[in-house]
Parts: sequence; C-alpha cells; structure tokens
Amino acid sequence: MNAGPLDWDAETYDRVSDPQFEWGMEVLDRLELAGEEVVLDAGCGSGRVTAELLKRLPDGRVIAVDGSPAMLERARKYLGERVTFSHQNLSDLEVEEPVDVVFSTATFHWITDHERLFSRVHAALRPGGRLHAQCGGAGNVQKHAEAIARVSQRGEFASYFEGMPLMWNFATAEETERRLLEVGFTSVRTWLEPKPIRPKHSREFIRTVTLGPHLARLSAERELQDAFVDAVADEMDEPMTLDYVRLNIEARRPGE
Repeated sequence: MNAGPLDWDAETYDRVSDPQFEWGMEVLDRLELAGEEVVLDAGCGSGRVTAELLKRLPDGRVIAVDGSPAMLERARKYLGERVTFSHQNLSDLEVEEPVDVVFSTATFHWITDHERLFSRVHAALRPGGRLHAQCGGAGNVQKHAEAIARVSQRGEFASYFEGMPLMWNFATAEETERRLLEVGFTSVRTWLEPKPIRPKHSREFIRTVTLGPHLARLSAERELQDAFVDAVADEMDEPMTLDYVRLNIEARRPGE
C-alpha cells in the first residue's frame, strides 16, 4: 500500500527539497555504471536526481516512475527524449522489459508493504540486475512524527484522522535485509545513516515534504490546513531540527 499523498505540490517540492537532492547525489555517487544500462528510477519525484542519473548514462536510458502526476509533469521539464515516463504505484510496479538497475531515493518509506514492494522490484530486474536505493529508516523524523501525532489528537483535528492508516514504513536495516533475501535477492547490504537537517523555510518544508497525507484528509480550505501546519511547527523546537535517518539498500537479483 502506498501511504503517501495522492499528489504533491511538485513546484514547491522542487524548490525546498535540497536535502533530498543532496542525499540522492550521495547514493548516485555510490552506483557504478558502465553508461549503457537501462535504469528505472522508482519514485523520480520532480526529476532533479533523475537528471543527474541521466548524465551518467550516455548510451543508456531511464524509465522514470512516480505515483504523482504533478511530479511527473515537473520532471519532464528536466529530462529529455531518453527518458520514458510511467505513472505507477510502486506496489504494483510493472515493466515491459526487465531493467539493469532499479534506483530509488526518498521514496520506499511511503510504501507500507515492503515485502510486496521488493517482490515487484525483483520482478522488474533482469537476472544479475541491481537494486540501489535509499529511503527513511528506523528512527526517521521520530520527534516530528510524535508532534504530528499529538496535534492530530486535538479536538479541532481529531475527527479528520479517525481510521487513518499507517503513514510511513521506517524499517530497520536488519528487517530490510531479511525481506530482500526472502524475495530472492542476494549480495544484500543495508545500513542506517543519521542525516539531521534544519530546513531554511521550516513550515513550507514540512507542509510539502512530510505532512501531505495529513493535509489531504483535512478540509480543502487552506485555513484549516494552515492551522494544522502551524500547530505541528509550534510543537517542534526552534530552530526546527528534523532528525532524518536514511536506510541505504544495495542488492542483486541472481543471474541465470
């Protein structure tokens, strides 16, 4: 199940997501490429990291997948003819032909069923293909999540969040390794990495990057959404620090 918002404010995300871009570049720098591979970017977002990936594939191509039409539209402004765009939920990922690499940053934690996710990624890879990814891991934005939970229980907001499903899946390195092995991956390597940040425009950042599922459940009126964002921000220390923890994932589908 995808727990993220049905769509995103792609223009604002593109402007405020420097931390996600920087982490994505670190992950990309660890990915060894010959330059002729077919790489599926699972959760391409606004396309900033995808554009850098494309530069490393002079004789290859990229399949950019995202569940947000707005993100895909924004990504088209960055990317050229060698990119194929696909609007899909990663829980149901399908490809016409197996790919050499599935690359992903800042996305997998929005998929609550990681067993299903990894099974679909495994099926999308050719024999010998690689998974190279990073997402939120165990302990990610813990204090922020606790602030969201407190505000969600307040009288003016509580009714909107009754029966709300799990929002994120911040898995440990150990359980992620187990899930990958169970669906057939080998050469599995997983590890956690603390990445705390202080966003420059904290309210705009959390509205766009972390609070999408909650704001989607509130009235469409901007006033109520603004009140929720302000209440969550007020629960955080100043200057706001978000205690990000990144889960790094490297694995391979066995060759034939």
